[in-house]
Amino acid sequence: MTQNIYQQLGLKQVINACGKMTILGVSSVSPDVMQATAKAASAFVEIDRLVDRTGELISRYTGAEDSYATSCASAGIAIAVAAAITRGDPACVTLMPESSGMANEVIMLRGHNVDYGAPVTSAIRLGGGRVVEVGSSNLAACWQLESAVTENSAALLYVKSHHCVQKGMLSIEDFVQVAQRHNLPLIVDAAAEEDLQAWVASGADMVIYSGAKAFNAPTSGFITGKKQWITACKAQHHGIARAMKIGKENMVGLVYALENYHQGQAIVTAEQLQPTVEAISAIRGLSADIEQDEAGRAIWRVRIRVNAQELGLDAREVESRLREGDIAIYARRYNLHQGVFSLDPRTVAEGEMALIVARLQEIADHAAD
Repeated sequence: MTQNIYQQLGLKQVINACGKMTILGVSSVSPDVMQATAKAASAFVEIDRLVDRTGELISRYTGAEDSYATSCASAGIAIAVAAAITRGDPACVTLMPESSGMANEVIMLRGHNVDYGAPVTSAIRLGGGRVVEVGSSNLAACWQLESAVTENSAALLYVKSHHCVQKGMLSIEDFVQVAQRHNLPLIVDAAAEEDLQAWVASGADMVIYSGAKAFNAPTSGFITGKKQWITACKAQHHGIARAMKIGKENMVGLVYALENYHQGQAIVTAEQLQPTVEAISAIRGLSADIEQDEAGRAIWRVRIRVNAQELGLDAREVESRLREGDIAIYARRYNLHQGVFSLDPRTVAEGEMALIVARLQEIADHAAD
């Protein structure tokens, strides 16, 4: 069997069944996009003009007034927060992330204060922001959001993510109304979202996406929104954004990935996953069904429940053995404490789902020894 580039470097083969995750390199970039990236890497360009042109091209897809390419979505959060605090003032930009004496409070829901591999609060603080939480972990009211606004408020932040609490939270419409009523910018962290236009159309001022997740771009992200605020984001290039800059080749790769978005990308349906569900359910100690993405996206996954008493292993042990085999198989492990893990088919290559089923069978067989 032909080894991939990472195996040639002495690393394990990986089967990614957990989705577009940073810990596994996020996504698989198409040859056409990588060809454009390689061509961009081999030539010189006026970077400031490329930044502006990239923003114009991204905005064609988002419907926003302007956009700004970043190294990743986390950088986008930090830059957007710095833009909200400094409003692009050069003297303030050079001080970031030291924002003492400035309106620097970023208001967000407690149920949106998540860790996606790093705390979202870290990105906010990198931009000079001080976090103000609203509501309880599982319930928030609009009056709480309203009452949190003071003269020290710099922005509102709305996080759209499967990591967030999905019940009892305020809607984006609530955030838009409060932001507009108090003349504050609304930042939306839509890192893994697939709809390029909905969040801009909602009335948000700065919307942050990962280029490498839904859009299968090289490592990148972007902020898209109102011209005033994107200009303030670009100003951060002379401050904190210098340490987060995206290269010319990845800017070009991002544009080409957006151009190719949805072209030839097959959506795996629940019906297509049914044979896998049946094969796993036939293994002793395991049962499987189909679940939809936690955040309501049209993404379907295979959910596997482990009967620890019957198998002799609990879900944590099964998932661990998947990762520790000759081929490292990564599953979604957020609900291991409930005896459950899941398989995301979007990042599973042809023939790999059969390898996962075979490995589960092998684990079950050895557990019986």
